Amino acid sequence: MDMKANMDIETFLAGERAVDGYRCGFVAIVGRPNVGKSTLMNHLIGQKISITSKKAQTTRNRVTGIYTDDTAQFVFVDTPGFQTDHRNALNDRLNQNVTEALGGVDVVVFVVEAMRFTDADRVVLKQLPKHTPVILVVNKIDKDKAKDRYALEAFVAQVRAEFEFAAAEAVSAKHGLRIANLLELIKPYLPESVPMYPEDMVTDKSARFLAMEIVREKLFRYLGEELPYAMNVEVEQFEEEDGLNRIYIAVLVDKESQKAILIGKGGERLKKISTEARLDMEKLFDTKVFLKVWVKVKSGWADDIRFLRELGL
Repeated sequence: MDMKANMDIETFLAGERAVDGYRCGFVAIVGRPNVGKSTLMNHLIGQKISITSKKAQTTRNRVTGIYTDDTAQFVFVDTPGFQTDHRNALNDRLNQNVTEALGGVDVVVFVVEAMRFTDADRVVLKQLPKHTPVILVVNKIDKDKAKDRYALEAFVAQVRAEFEFAAAEAVSAKHGLRIANLLELIKPYLPESVPMYPEDMVTDKSARFLAMEIVREKLFRYLGEELPYAMNVEVEQFEEEDGLNRIYIAVLVDKESQKAILIGKGGERLKKISTEARLDMEKLFDTKVFLKVWVKVKSGWADDIRFLRELGL
C-alpha cells in the first residue's frame, strides 16, 4: 500500500510552509530481527515511541516516527525484523508488513549489526527495492570487536560489496552516537516538499496504540525466551478524562499454563509489568494513568488470520 496516497490532505496543508529547498519524505528502517531498528528510530526522532528489547521480533506493527528540523521532515517507518524461522500466520503477516512498507518510501535504511553479517541479513537484502536509494547503517559500533577502526572499515566494505548502497554510516543507536550524521546523510535523498505533518508531531500512532506497545515491551523484558512469541496485547478500553487516562488492556496467550507464568506467584510478575507500563504511559502522555492489565487465553491466535486482521497485524 502506498503511504503517500493515504496522506490526509488537511494534515498536509496544515503543515505547509513555503521554503525553497525544504525536503520531506518517507524512510523505511529494515533489517533482520534484533539489530536495533527500534532503538535507532527512537534516537532519530528524539523520543521513545517504538518498543525495544533484547529479544528478537518485538516490533509487530509498522511504527511511524516523525523528526522535523528547519530544513527537512523525516517520516520514519519502523518495520518488524524479517522472520525466516518460526513460520506461522503471524510471521507471514509480519513479513508482508515489511514488504509493504518498502512500497512508496523515498529512502530505505538497511540496518546490520557491527561485525556480524549473516544469511538472515542476506534474506532481507534480497527484499530491498532496486530503484530506491538504500543506505547501509552499521549499528552497535560500541561493541568491543567494532572498536578496532580498521576491522570496522573492513566489515563495512564487506557488506557494501553485497549490494549497490547509496551511502553508508556506522552508529551506536544505544548511545546515540553519529545519529546526527545519519540524518544529514539521509536528507539529500528526500524529495523537495513541504512538511506532511505539524512540526511538533512525533508519531501518527494513536495513544491507544502507544499504550499497547508499552505493555508489550514490558512483557518482552520480564518474561522468558519463548512465552512472548505466543502472546499479544489488545486495548479493550481507553477513556480520557480531565487529568486522567483510564486504560484497560488484555494480554492474549495460547494456554492456561502460559497465563500462570505471566501472572507469576501471587500476581507479582503481572503487577510489576503493569506498574512499570503505567509509569511509562504517564511520562509519555503527560497525565495520570489508571491501568488495568489482565490475561485471556485464546488458543491458536497466532495462526488465526481473521483474528490477526482484527488486531491490525
